[in-house]
Amino acid sequence: MSKHHLSFWCWLGATLLCASPALLPPLAAAEPSREAWRLKYQRPSAIPYPADNLPSKEKELLGKTLFFDPRLSGSGWISCATCHNPGLSWSDGLPKSLGEGMKTLDRRTPTLLNIAFGDRMMWDGRAKSLEDQSLGPIQSSGEMNGDLQKIIPWLQTNLGYRQLFARAFSGQLPNAENLAMAIAAFERTIVSAVSPFDEWIAGNEAAIPDEAKRGFDLFNGTAGCAKCHSGWNFTDDGFHDIGLKSTDPGRGRFIPVESQRFAFKTPTLRNIARRAHYMHDGSEDNLEAVIDFYNHGGDVARPSLAPEVKPLCLTPEDEHALLAFLQTLTSRDPQVSYPELPEGKR
Repeated sequence: MSKHHLSFWCWLGATLLCASPALLPPLAAAEPSREAWRLKYQRPSAIPYPADNLPSKEKELLGKTLFFDPRLSGSGWISCATCHNPGLSWSDGLPKSLGEGMKTLDRRTPTLLNIAFGDRMMWDGRAKSLEDQSLGPIQSSGEMNGDLQKIIPWLQTNLGYRQLFARAFSGQLPNAENLAMAIAAFERTIVSAVSPFDEWIAGNEAAIPDEAKRGFDLFNGTAGCAKCHSGWNFTDDGFHDIGLKSTDPGRGRFIPVESQRFAFKTPTLRNIARRAHYMHDGSEDNLEAVIDFYNHGGDVARPSLAPEVKPLCLTPEDEHALLAFLQTLTSRDPQVSYPELPEGKR
């Protein structure tokens, strides 16, 4: 039996639903054509940028340099890349993040992959933009514990950074605003490459195995995954309570409505096979456990539970097919080179 022990009533409801044909939903309509699927999952042709922070090579280089520089932290040991490691699909491979003083934090590090296409940032959506988000972890006492009142003067007196900022921002000295803009500009370049799924949906039938194709049908049909993990980036950028036992209020801390209690942002499924652990609290160790969690309808039944989370009645063969499909979303991304950091202690 799964480690996710259902209460008696959840178990009884799931048993009745899966065992009683009269209670099953009606058969779905005919599947969309391949062309319809292709359009639904078509990759965008360009990265979106805000009008007040248009990209440039100079700005992206500066942002990348800042992203990998641990001197922006209070300890001088933690950089943005410490938690958002390109070798770990822009996360850290840990169940929960480690912050200042190696303290374990309350949530798992979310990936930055395809973050340019998102809306509200962070697990609970409290940052309205990438520019807003980029300074949050730097200043958080539990994360990087950086002090902008010390960081900005240091950047202004460091010759290497003064030159990088001047090239990126038409002669400007470093300040909090262009610091945030530079890091955000770099983060928007973090985009997943073409995956076997992309090749298949474009018409190459040999790109993925038949079991994965069946998993795709389940993903969009019986399993209902596409209701939240929608579009080419496999996320609706929404916030949902999926029934975890965690008492973290999530989005509900900022939006005092029932549906947002215990709600967290839907993560992209791109390169998901490389990003264990899973869920906002890192409570699932592998994708098999995640699929099983959803198959059983979550751990907790409560008023805020998303209506999409319910017993799915998937067979072991169905679960294997879903796993095979998820594995086709892994792309061969280019290796990230580390920038040369300006000299000078802080």
